[in-house]
Order: sequence, then structure tokens, then C-alpha cells
Amino acid sequence: MLGAIEAGGTKFVCAVGDEQGTIIDRVQIPTTLPEETIPKVIEFFRKHPVKAIGIGSFGPIDVNRESASYGNVTSTPKVGWKDYPFVQAIKDAIPLPVGFNTDVNAAALGEATFGAAKGLDSCLYITVGTGIGAGAVVQGKLLQGLSHPEMGHILIRRHEDDPYEGKCPYHKDCLEGLAAGPAIEARWGVKGDQLVDKGEVWEMEGYYIAQALMQYIVIISPKKIILGGGVMKQRQIFPIIYKHLEKMINGYVNLPPLEEYIVSPGLGDNAGITGSLMLAHEAYEDEINREATRV
Repeated sequence: MLGAIEAGGTKFVCAVGDEQGTIIDRVQIPTTLPEETIPKVIEFFRKHPVKAIGIGSFGPIDVNRESASYGNVTSTPKVGWKDYPFVQAIKDAIPLPVGFNTDVNAAALGEATFGAAKGLDSCLYITVGTGIGAGAVVQGKLLQGLSHPEMGHILIRRHEDDPYEGKCPYHKDCLEGLAAGPAIEARWGVKGDQLVDKGEVWEMEGYYIAQALMQYIVIISPKKIILGGGVMKQRQIFPIIYKHLEKMINGYVNLPPLEEYIVSPGLGDNAGITGSLMLAHEAYEDEINREATRV
């Protein structure tokens, strides 16, 4: 039995399952302050005899194991969570191996293992919802350097009909600032799910997402791109993305048919929690290997 935490900005999903991605039990907990949310998380896992816990967390977070602040949430604007020692808080309460990465990296791992990118050693998972984030699997491993990817904050060209200044508190008109759910609501006055029949909304949204995908394609060259998150449940965006991306690429990169290359999550809303189970499995295997080395 493995434990998994998908820590989002509005809710935590906690689950227990196995290394085959089978979820046996789960619970949903509102994301409020750490002193309110974390005790409920710990209470859930104390009911289950898990061997390890994987955490896919909202960010930014510190994923550098050599860092003094490894396992912390870092510069998030979310009240109460800045510099919160997430991994240590879980380990203090439940002394087990803990795997830790971003929620989108966890989702990428889930999709690469069991979802739309199963059998491939490369994929890109992007969530477009309350924020925009992306995780990548490259040559079978999660992409990580100085830190984890923050692809939602790339700079893009503004649509000629868009006067909106941007929602991002750090960069205003970065990708997240122009194309995440809160930006759609701020620009048009209502949430995206109330704008289904407004073609101009999705034309602009598709234009922004296509720009981002072009940059990711020419830099990372993923074998599959998976678009998740609440905004991407508006399926009418996909053909618009294909149209703009084809024009932007302009034949420079030879891509598969776009409707096969850029797809929805194969695991649906379970991509993140399934990937978090895989983070737990990796943490457990690493601990077993360390113990074998000591012997």
C-alpha cells in the first residue's frame, strides 16, 4: 500500500493505492492554512498501513535534495504556505519515505506510466486552470535542473484584441497571467464555463496556448503533449490550438497529426494522484536500495 497527496491550491486529494496505479481509498480536503489542512491529511494516512507517501504539490517548491530548504513550499502567494516545510511536517507525523515533486510533474509521471503517454519515454503535461503549470518526462525521467520547470510563466505575444493587463502577481502578462482561469474571468467578467458559446474567448485562449506549445516543442521536443486542467475541459479550444500552432510552426518541425499529438489526459482527473502514487513507489524503492547498500 502506498499513500499519495495531490496538493492543489484549492483542495488536497489524499489517496491510498498500489504501484499499479489502483486507487483503493481517497479523501478530499479543502486547502486552507497548513495548521488546518495538514492535520486532516495526517489523520487520513494514520488509518492506512502505507509503506511510503508521494506528494505532488502546488509550487513553487524546493525539489533540490542538497538544499537546506528541500521539501518546502517556497515563494507561493498562497496565504500561510510560504516557506512551509511540507515534507518535514509529513515525516514528523508519519516517519516513512516521502517522494516530493510538483503537482504537474506528478501528473506527467502518471500519464507517462499509465495514461496518454504510456510506452513513451517523453511527454509534456500542462494544466490550464486556476494557474498554468507544466511537468515533463524526458528520457524516462522527470525534468529538473536548478529547480522544477515553471512553464506557466513564459512571456508570450499579446493578442491584438486583448487590452487586459494580466493577472499574474509577479509578471502581469505572462502565459498564466493572460490565459489561466482567473485571467479569463477578469477579462470577460464571468467564469469560462459561462462563456462556452463566445467564440472570441476561445480564439484568444487558443492563440495564447498555441504560442506556449510552440516554444515547448522547439525546446523540449516531447513525444506527446497532454493538456489538462479545468479550462481544457472546454473541448472547443483544441481545434483552435491546432490551427494556430500549425501556422506558427510553419513546417519548421515535422509533427505527428496534431489531434493525436496534443490530447486530453488519458487518466482524466486522476493523473496527478496516480503520479503521486508513483512518487511514493520511487521513494520506497530508493529506501530499500539505501538499506541494501548499508548492509
